[in-house]
Amino acid sequence: MRRHTLPLIAALLPLSLVLTACGGSSAADTSSGAKDGAKSGAKVTLNVGDQKGGYESLLRAAGELEKIDYEIKWSTFTSGPPLLEAVNAKAVDIGGVGNTPPVFAAAAKSKITVVGASHGSSAGEAILVPKGSALQTPAELRGKKIAVAQGSSAHFQLIASLQQAGLTPADVQITLLQPADALAAFNSGKVDAWAVWDPYTSQVLRSGARILTSGEGVVNGLSFQVAAPGALADEGKGKAIGDFLQRLQRAQDWVFKHPEEWAKVWAKETGLPYEVAFDAVKRSNGTRVPVAVDDAAVASEQKIADTFTELKLIPGKVVFKDFVDTRFNGNLPPSTTPARTYGKDS
Repeated sequence: MRRHTLPLIAALLPLSLVLTACGGSSAADTSSGAKDGAKSGAKVTLNVGDQKGGYESLLRAAGELEKIDYEIKWSTFTSGPPLLEAVNAKAVDIGGVGNTPPVFAAAAKSKITVVGASHGSSAGEAILVPKGSALQTPAELRGKKIAVAQGSSAHFQLIASLQQAGLTPADVQITLLQPADALAAFNSGKVDAWAVWDPYTSQVLRSGARILTSGEGVVNGLSFQVAAPGALADEGKGKAIGDFLQRLQRAQDWVFKHPEEWAKVWAKETGLPYEVAFDAVKRSNGTRVPVAVDDAAVASEQKIADTFTELKLIPGKVVFKDFVDTRFNGNLPPSTTPARTYGKDS
């Protein structure tokens, strides 16, 4: 659901909370043992897939990694698709991704189960054009070269935005690039536009780039927590997953109430300039509301799946509800709950 100099961006990994999640094929960087949580000898170890500056940083900043009666083992991934590959391989019990990686994983018949969700502003999901670009509307993208990460939330946002402008993917030149490579191509003029998410959006806007169109009113703004079916079937891990989701919900509430504090932590964890981090928090990262994985959310994801099927970008029909477990919905608001917004003085 991700700012400054190219070397720093290249080292920066997409963030699971903005989630808005991404494409890619990078392997995990697994760190053994929990820095917080239960002491050695705990009966339950929850393997959590993360992205740089993601869940671990957020939960620690919000004070939600205290008094945990299970151990957490963190594994860091560059993006959503490889994280879900690890869930499928039972190397990860749960992790966070954007709205599109679960669709691609489901199409690949991966063993994954969506167990949690949050909804946020889609203002950070954008098609960007560089400073000085003559492009003024999405319809003018015809024949232009656009960078996007395959299977990412930005991938669907690009397709949906093209459709809204009366275009199809065949009408443009889509260049599949991970964010670091896309940024280089964008800055060097090798592509005419870039479909991406925050905090990359906030980063390039501060360097003079412009939003051609955003995901507001185009994409669903959802991100998901996805678990391994085997972990859910295990009584101890299932209980730990439920507790982990509750801690994550509280941490997301904390971010909205403490945007400056979270921006400082996020900047330190990722190497982002504070100004970029704070822009991204206010635009999208800090707007998220924990929501239920309900019928509306499933229907919205089904639309994404059907779109990729029709374009033959995924094989066959995906029935998204078959990859959902609603046991942790509890008293969460519906997925159609509006994202939180910051006032002018926030």
